[in-house]
Amino acid sequence: MKQLTKAGRISIPVVVLFLITLWLAPMWRIDMRAPQYPDGLSMQIWINDVKGDVPIINGLNHYIGMKTIHRDDFREFVFMPIAILLFMAGGVLVFLLKSKRAYYIWTAAFMVIAICSFTDFYLWEYNYGHNLDPNAPIQVPGMSYQPPLLGYKKLLNFEVLSQPDLAGWFYCAAGVILTVITFYEWKKK
Repeated sequence: MKQLTKAGRISIPVVVLFLITLWLAPMWRIDMRAPQYPDGLSMQIWINDVKGDVPIINGLNHYIGMKTIHRDDFREFVFMPIAILLFMAGGVLVFLLKSKRAYYIWTAAFMVIAICSFTDFYLWEYNYGHNLDPNAPIQVPGMSYQPPLLGYKKLLNFEVLSQPDLAGWFYCAAGVILTVITFYEWKKK
């Protein structure tokens, strides 16, 4: 069995520590600004909750027929913590085995979790912005209100910015570390 290099072994606790931030800080944020809200509104998405100006956003979204946002509506707030905890436990196993193959599998598992998470988030945003109440007080024919997955978008008079928050940047950094070290380990055959 091919053994991990020192860099590979050091990367494991670093990645695990980076992922612990998911319980300490928000992983994603959506910021909105409009003339009637010059200080803006924001929604922070944590690994197991949604916080911020959600009650105000729900009130505004009622007028255009969007569903209200409630923590209990997200199965992801149950599955994501479990998936990340299992991934972190897998890291402990990889650390003990010191196996390159185990590290490659661990990295692949991270990529699967990341791809599934972003796909799920995109689908939620799509559903949220397109499945509107046909009896909404304000209706703009042909208009959908899907927030951007990443980046900026103008929705009526609101400017919307969607981006990683603190824990999200650590999550992204963990993915970069895993990818770089996997490539490094593979090249060190």
